[in-house]
Amino acid sequence: MLLGYARVSKADDQDTAAQVSALEAAGCTRVYEETASGGRWDRPELLHLLDHLRDGDALVVWKLDRLSRSLKDLLHILEKIDAAAATFRSLTEAVDTAGPAGRMMMQMLGSFAEFERAMVRERTRAGLTAARERGRKGGRRPKLLAHQKTEILGMLAAGRTAADVARLFRVHRATISRIASAARGNPPDAKSTP
Repeated sequence: MLLGYARVSKADDQDTAAQVSALEAAGCTRVYEETASGGRWDRPELLHLLDHLRDGDALVVWKLDRLSRSLKDLLHILEKIDAAAATFRSLTEAVDTAGPAGRMMMQMLGSFAEFERAMVRERTRAGLTAARERGRKGGRRPKLLAHQKTEILGMLAAGRTAADVARLFRVHRATISRIASAARGNPPDAKSTP
C-alpha cells in the first residue's frame, strides 16, 4: 500500500493541494496532510502515519524536505520506516528505497549526516577554544556575585537562617548551604541537601 505524506509550514500561506494531487497521481491510496514546521518532530499526522506502516507499505512524499528539513531527523524517520519493513519514496528526487540504488542513496545520506555532525563538533570545539583565548569563560553565569556571597556569610554568622537568606536573595536554600560549606572548606555533597 502506498501512503502519502503532504506538509506545509504554518508560516507559509500555502495549502497541500498540489502535493496531494502528485501523491494521488503516484498511486497513494491514503494521504496524510499536515500544517507544521519541518523542523519539529512532534507532528501528529506523521507519527500517525509511521504507526500505521506495515510490511510492504511505502511512505511517499512529493519532496524530501516535506518529510524533514533536518538530515538527522530524516535518517531517524527512515530508520522507523525500515523497522516497519516498509520502504520510502520521494517523487521529486526520484529516491526509492525498495531497490538497491535507493538503499545505497540512503546510506550515502547517512554518511553525509555523519560527516555533517563531525564538522559541527569540530567547529564548536574551535569556537570554544577561540572564546577561551579571548578570555571568555563558558557555562552558566553564577547566580550570586562575590560580594553577595560575602554578605550571605555575614548574615549567616549573625544568626539568620539559611531559609531567610535564601528568600532575601531569591535563590534555593541549597545554594546558601553550598556557599556556607565552601566557606568552611567542605566541598558540597551533590547527593545530600542540608
